Amino acid sequence: MLADLHCHSLRSDGQLSPSDLVDRAAEQGVTMLALTDHDTLDGIEEARDQARKYDMQIVSGIEFSSVWNGMGIHIVGLGFDEQHPVMQAAVARQEACRYERAKTIAMKLEKQGVEGIWEKAVEIANGAQIGRPHFAEALIQLGKVNNMAQAFKKYLGAGKAGDVKTLWPEMSEVVSWIRESGGVAVVAHPDKYKLTVTKLKLLLNAFVAAGGNGLEVTTGGMESSFSQRMAQLCDEYDLLGSQGSDFHGPRPWSELGKFVPMPKSVTPVWSHWQAV
Repeated sequence: MLADLHCHSLRSDGQLSPSDLVDRAAEQGVTMLALTDHDTLDGIEEARDQARKYDMQIVSGIEFSSVWNGMGIHIVGLGFDEQHPVMQAAVARQEACRYERAKTIAMKLEKQGVEGIWEKAVEIANGAQIGRPHFAEALIQLGKVNNMAQAFKKYLGAGKAGDVKTLWPEMSEVVSWIRESGGVAVVAHPDKYKLTVTKLKLLLNAFVAAGGNGLEVTTGGMESSFSQRMAQLCDEYDLLGSQGSDFHGPRPWSELGKFVPMPKSVTPVWSHWQAV
């Protein structure tokens, strides 16, 4: 079995449709897949329908935005009831936050002289959540920049007009949404936060106290040595281990199902929902 429990489609900031994502995952030998788009469940049913062609198991998934000690932390939810009232309300809240953020970004860019940015971003998003990658592509199409890097450097990066902060919920609240909906709450890509060991343990202390019960032990691009340390933390904190590519689109360094193997000492997250 090959499980990829962290990937994105164009329903958030990925490049492929849920159906195309499933096709590509099947080509890579993935047999269990969780589509974990940012703060939305919109692509799961399409992925599930497509997966029937391959006898691939689709696990309900989402990547929630949250904060802990003023720092942005992503929490992946896996194996929850998509129709649970708590989950439905949580997703509606997050989607509303993302929409308001997008409108604010557009307003600020308009004030910078970028006319028609909202309409172009909406067109590019094509019904998906509108995020900074869509604004970056819009800036390219409107002739304001030549590439994504320029878009972020001039308009969307830290301290620029499009750098709009969002009032995300506390990590503890996000964990409660997932647990109340019957799922496993997982700290996503711990290597991305660049925390010291001491601070990472403080994060995990708060996470476990809130009811969190999973940690991504291996993700796309994570070094084997870091993965081994995450395995040790799973043992120390009695956490289930998860794995996933964090695939957003075809890249030389990123592919569905491609990450260092999870250490055998870890209890995999899928043992939780296979047992219930």
